[in-house]
Amino acid sequence: MASDEQRLIEKCLAGQAEAFEDLIAPYQDRLYNTLFRLTGHREDAAELFQESMVRVFRGLRSYQGDSAFYTWLYRIILNVAFTDRRRKKSRPVVTESMSPATSRDLADPDAPAEASRNVEMAETRGIIEEALASVAEPYRIVLVLKDIDGLKYEEIAEILDVPIGTVRSRLHRARSEMRDRLQPYLDRGTI
Repeated sequence: MASDEQRLIEKCLAGQAEAFEDLIAPYQDRLYNTLFRLTGHREDAAELFQESMVRVFRGLRSYQGDSAFYTWLYRIILNVAFTDRRRKKSRPVVTESMSPATSRDLADPDAPAEASRNVEMAETRGIIEEALASVAEPYRIVLVLKDIDGLKYEEIAEILDVPIGTVRSRLHRARSEMRDRLQPYLDRGTI
């Protein structure tokens, strides 16, 4: 564990709650984005992120340093997300775009072309996010952790508490499912 993280953890445990924000800050965007990709909803991701951070804060004393702090955080947010998913089992996953709509000044001569590119990018992003949301959860999470978050196979195996071979096979299946779902769009040149 990094000495800065250890120092911040010690401050948190000593009752300095403001140190918690410094401890989490380097990871919060990636953690939120992972939750967003798992849930497909900004509000759900934000709610689960907050719940996760409460659990992290309360469980900080139990962090032993056996794994990287980041790995420990991931494990907690995934557990919170999986618990929430079980609670809301009947709710379908529908995604929304991660990027807010951008407004352009139409007096700008490049604005129509740029606006058209933005619309195309938003449509492509929507197609990809919809395909990702339709991949079964055990495979989707591996795909998100590996291809979007850039984690190593070993880190994913540790986070999910599964063998590396399982990570590899789930990733292969997830990529195959994504390819199958996106192939019609690729064939038409839509994406």
